[in-house]
Amino acid sequence: MPAEAKVPASTARPAAQPASPPLTERQEARRLRILRTSAQLASRGGFDAVQMREVAESSQVALGTLYRYFPSKVHLLVATMQDQLERMHGTLRKKPPAGRTAAERVAETLMRAFRALQREPHLADAMVRALTFADRSVSPEVDQVSRQTTAIILDAMGLDGDPTPEQLSAVRVIEHTWHSALITWLSGRASIAQVRIDIETVCRLIDLTDARARD
Repeated sequence: MPAEAKVPASTARPAAQPASPPLTERQEARRLRILRTSAQLASRGGFDAVQMREVAESSQVALGTLYRYFPSKVHLLVATMQDQLERMHGTLRKKPPAGRTAAERVAETLMRAFRALQREPHLADAMVRALTFADRSVSPEVDQVSRQTTAIILDAMGLDGDPTPEQLSAVRVIEHTWHSALITWLSGRASIAQVRIDIETVCRLIDLTDARARD
C-alpha cells in the first residue's frame, strides 16, 4: 500500500467523539468539488492516480484544508464511493425496477448499479481497494457506504412498511454478496454472467423473508 494510504495514529478518530457540526453551504460545495476531483483522477488511473496534493490543486483548495476534510486517501476514496452510490441512487429512483417480486427488483437494481461501475473500472477498482484498506479510523465513511447500499436495496424492495429484522438480515447478506461479486469481477475471477447468477441467487432470500412475514 502506498504510504499515503496509511492513516497516522494522530488522525484516527476516538471511539467516542462528539458529532461534527453540519457543514455550511460553502463547505459542502467544497467537499463535493473534492469528491468529484477524486472520482475524475481515479477514473483515469485508478487508486495510484489519486494523490492528495493533486486532488488539492485540482479542487482549488489548500492541502491542509483537504486533510481536514479527509485525513487520508483511503478516507477520500471511501467517501467518493458513498458519493457515487448516492448519485447512482438518484438515477435509479428516476427509473424504478419493473420486476414482479421484491427479489427480482433488487437483483435488477444491483445489476444496473454494477453495470454503472463496470463503465468506470479504474474508479471502481480504486474505491474497492480503499474499502479493503480501511481500518477503524475510516469506520464513519465505511458506514456511510453501507447505509447508502442498504437504502438502494430497500428502495428496490418497495416495502409497504418498515423492514422486519429478518428482512434487514437478508439485506445485509445481499450487500455483502454484491461487494464480494464486485471484488471478484475486478480481480478477473468472475464474469458478468457469474456476477448476475450470484446476485439473483442471493436476492431470493428476500422472497423467503416475505413468506415468513406472511405466515
